[in-house]
Amino acid sequence: MASLRRTLTAVCRAIQQQADMPARVHCATRYLMNSSNRRLSYSTQVNLSKSLFRRTLTTQAQAEGAPLVLRRDEGGIRWLKFNNERKRNALSLAMLDCLKQELMEGGEDEKVRVLILTSEGPAFSSGHDLSELTSATGHEYHKKVFRRCTEVMTLVQDIPVPVMAEVRGLATAAGCQLVASCDVAIAAETARFATPGVNIGLFCSTPGVALARAVPRKVAMEMLLTGFPISASEAFRAGLVSKVVPEDKVEEETLKIARKICDTSRSVTAIGKACFYNQIMWDRNTAYRHAEDVMVSNLQIKDGQEGIGAFLQKRHPVWTHNEDPVDKE
Repeated sequence: MASLRRTLTAVCRAIQQQADMPARVHCATRYLMNSSNRRLSYSTQVNLSKSLFRRTLTTQAQAEGAPLVLRRDEGGIRWLKFNNERKRNALSLAMLDCLKQELMEGGEDEKVRVLILTSEGPAFSSGHDLSELTSATGHEYHKKVFRRCTEVMTLVQDIPVPVMAEVRGLATAAGCQLVASCDVAIAAETARFATPGVNIGLFCSTPGVALARAVPRKVAMEMLLTGFPISASEAFRAGLVSKVVPEDKVEEETLKIARKICDTSRSVTAIGKACFYNQIMWDRNTAYRHAEDVMVSNLQIKDGQEGIGAFLQKRHPVWTHNEDPVDKE
């Protein structure tokens, strides 16, 4: 037992020297280093040691440049997984930079038909990294953070492929803003959504832009003025998410919708998505005139005629996924 304590003490001292170690790991380290004065069982000490090792490896990996966003492709679907569990997938400037790049690449890659935003750990995203918003980082840095965030949120709606959110856990502030910006959002029954900035002296003004366009005004204002979280079922009733399912069914439901999108023409989906977000900004009559023009233009591309022809001939369409015009006879 004395040998084990000496080994654990040496391990803990080595761990404690690692940079940027979370506070709760320091606390566990101190606890374990003082175990010679406590009656800890062998199994308890070993389990604590294993826990510290796992935390150390995670911290070291992030510090050594582990990707903040993990990418996976399968059958036209691209998953983008937030990979900073230790910071509750905060939308730091580095995270926003990664996400912006991934969204741009996904929009430009003709093999990609749909993007799914998901997360590692118990939080979808906790919003901005508050350590980047202190006076120490400065005015220009703050402007850069919020400008990049706006670029990401608008890209979600501006790129030609649909962007889905697969939400587990908590989505707060800019994390909630991201969910509100997505084209489709599937939430676990245990998911929660909040814009709590007012409680720490920073009103969620930019999240409010997306929120106000996703839910009724009074729902948005209650969330913004109080910071109270809403449940997944409340988010569904308000229109913030598309569906709510048991946690073990979230991926299955998300995939079902993503695969259906993959069955359609990429070019036709892109035309429709752009029209949808454009017409929202206009009055009814202007929106209708624009939509009329879009539908007529849609009929001039090969996939527009291919889909109609396939329906009339009772066969599956063969899409080109591009906007090539119909061949003129």
